[in-house]
Amino acid sequence: MSKIYPAMVVGALLLAGIAFRTLPSAAEDAVVIAPPAVDLAAGPVATATAVFAGGCFWGVQGVFQHVDGVSNAVSGYAGGKAETADYQKVSRGWTGHAEAVRITYDPRKISFGRLMQIYFSVAHDPTELDRQGPDVGTQYRSAIFPQDDEQGRVAAAYIAQLDQARAFPKKIATKIEPGQTFYPAEEYHQDYLIRNPRQPYIVINDLPKVENLKRLFPGVYREKPVLVADAGQ
Repeated sequence: MSKIYPAMVVGALLLAGIAFRTLPSAAEDAVVIAPPAVDLAAGPVATATAVFAGGCFWGVQGVFQHVDGVSNAVSGYAGGKAETADYQKVSRGWTGHAEAVRITYDPRKISFGRLMQIYFSVAHDPTELDRQGPDVGTQYRSAIFPQDDEQGRVAAAYIAQLDQARAFPKKIATKIEPGQTFYPAEEYHQDYLIRNPRQPYIVINDLPKVENLKRLFPGVYREKPVLVADAGQ
């Protein structure tokens, strides 16, 4: 994973004695979008799973760790085989895997559709093809890995809805990839945003996403994040 950040900007900030965490949130744009017209009914089930890929998993995980109703968000890989679900291999871009996040949530508190709204609005730019920000390659693609046919149906309907409404300046590039297994990433990737809030890549690319979540979705924003270290993978 090429964690690139504007070196000249960071260097200037250091020379000026400005802490990384004070970088403006304008570094990451968010888009206000309508909720899905078609969603999954809550039902009696207390636990459900969603798997999203949207660039580097550090930021996507960090966003959903702050969403009320989410009990766990694990960074990992989806789209390839078990034997290639390894950071060094995935980073080379030939495994078929995307950096992804497995979200465990309570559908009685937050719906799959609401999670998708957050995913498209603040977690990443769904119009980018095989890249997010400074990271380029198929491993950084925008993809939804539905856990069943209903999730796939709702995801497809929402993408069509957003494209028809021209919610974004370009057509959504997000792919729906059913039937794929999720593999948790290495331990050092888990809770990375929470554990490294002053790391330049996190400050520039990911903390603004969390701020946008707080600003655009105050009703579901949770100040204290849920951690993999506490919940277990």
